[in-house]
Amino acid sequence: MAMERKVNEPPRAGTPGMWRAEVLGYALLRICFGAILLTHGLPKALGTAHGSMADPMQGSIHLIGERMGLPFAPQLAWLVMLLETVGALLLILGAGTRAVAALVALEMVGICLALGPTWPWIDRGIEYPVLMAVLAAYLAVRGAGPLGLDAVWRRGR
Repeated sequence: MAMERKVNEPPRAGTPGMWRAEVLGYALLRICFGAILLTHGLPKALGTAHGSMADPMQGSIHLIGERMGLPFAPQLAWLVMLLETVGALLLILGAGTRAVAALVALEMVGICLALGPTWPWIDRGIEYPVLMAVLAAYLAVRGAGPLGLDAVWRRGR
């Protein structure tokens, strides 16, 4: 009789050690993704420089308003800052992972469309947002995994 897999649990191919390594590896991916996203949100929230951007929030307002042509650029930039800070912390914890990751994927696709199609990394290419969009889409489809708060809350029901 074959064992049934729980939702959000990877197939148990190989040894139990392989399954543990996959679970830990996926948790590490989710946590690092959230931490990297947080490094882009905190400078916006704190009003500090980030790399070559003296004012990252103003850079976001410019991208949204001028490059993307969207109205309410300051308000949308504030929402982006919240997604990149609060959302990043939620991803690190594995809480609300599917929804937050889907929003990040949409944000990154928007950035790719606004900046693209340039690929040279040295001239503000879109490699970073493309990679972040793909990883966010993967997190949105897969969820937090067994080591996220989403799984803990699901087990508690």
